[in-house]
Amino acid sequence: MKFFAILLLILTVTPGGLRAQHAAQKHAGAADQLGMSCAQILQMSSTDWIANFKASPTKDANLGADNHGNEAGKPSAETSDSRATLRAIAAYGKCYDARTDRLAASLGQSDNGPLMGARGNFRDFETALKNYTAVALSVAQPPDDVVKAAHAALYEKQFRYAFYQSYEQKPVKELPSAAKGAKTAAAGAETPGAATTDQPASGTRITDPMTLAKNRFGDFLAALPEEKRREVHIAFGEIFGKGSIADQWTPEVYRYAISVLESSKDKPFSPPPF
Repeated sequence: MKFFAILLLILTVTPGGLRAQHAAQKHAGAADQLGMSCAQILQMSSTDWIANFKASPTKDANLGADNHGNEAGKPSAETSDSRATLRAIAAYGKCYDARTDRLAASLGQSDNGPLMGARGNFRDFETALKNYTAVALSVAQPPDDVVKAAHAALYEKQFRYAFYQSYEQKPVKELPSAAKGAKTAAAGAETPGAATTDQPASGTRITDPMTLAKNRFGDFLAALPEEKRREVHIAFGEIFGKGSIADQWTPEVYRYAISVLESSKDKPFSPPPF
């Protein structure tokens, strides 16, 4: 009888406890939007949103619960700052995903969305992109930085949104003109250091964005130890090797790849994509 009484108590209490936990998480998520709608948040760049979030006094109510402090029991300003950044990124990413999900659902209802084969190709692209991200983060300085990883995960979302957004327009048989040099760009990534081979005559200033990106990526490869360089190089090549879906985003893929390798001390090669 005691066993059944305990079981009954668990069955009675657990649902309420789960509901309370879910309500607390939902409240925390809403609080991290600082009273703004997702539409309002996405009107801001992610950089501006993070700065706005960190400057807001209303975020401190939840931040205190997350900050466990240092060994001396005193709050760590650095820890608080990084955790605030992570929460801001999570809130922005949630809104960005929600917008992409709505677009995907709308396209599905109108039968204008991607077919199964296209979705499969995109999943392969995403898998290769995430694999590159993991490899690049492991060799970046500092390695395995949680804030940098959160930024990378946020910026990855641009490709999924762009994938569905491309189906809002009438499909075309040929890839956009921006993708015509994609095969050459991908081939340039097949040999370590090849990204720096297309050098202009001495004294000529490079202005072509794709050449600048390839050269910058090549600089990062050249600075790595041979074994690490090979790992990054192979992972990057697989992004294009999984199919033609990455071709239309070649400049964006290069900018993303560079951003993952950059350290906080480097001057950013390009601004965040959103």
